[in-house]
Amino acid sequence: MSTHALIADRIEIADLFTRFARLLDEERWEEAGTVFTGDVAVRSPRAGELLGIDEVVAYLRQPETEGRHTQHTTTDLLVDLDGDQAAASANSLVYYYRDGQAPYFTGGLRLTSTAVRTPAGWRLREMRITPAWTREN
Repeated sequence: MSTHALIADRIEIADLFTRFARLLDEERWEEAGTVFTGDVAVRSPRAGELLGIDEVVAYLRQPETEGRHTQHTTTDLLVDLDGDQAAASANSLVYYYRDGQAPYFTGGLRLTSTAVRTPAGWRLREMRITPAWTREN
């Protein structure tokens, strides 16, 4: 594989993490198919194990507290490509805030995932979300 193709794949996988963060922050559940495969498995202490994109979206659509928002920032992305599959991990800082106010809660997460090349581009097939720390502000 050429250097240009490797770089393009890494950028597209990095974009998955950004699209995932924006999907969460902007509640754009209809765009879940641009991030996940149909048979995705997501594991986290809060959600447990979610199998399939429909189950993931149903969990994400659960009502939240009115006026409560999040801002996810993704850092330290590491991608290990292996043909049409890649192991990818990142750190995520999540700020919880209310309209017009400073964050009242902050958390650090570790994200580990498996991305696969699909006809529509790279998608996340597996994701594990592990809390690293929290802080009430």
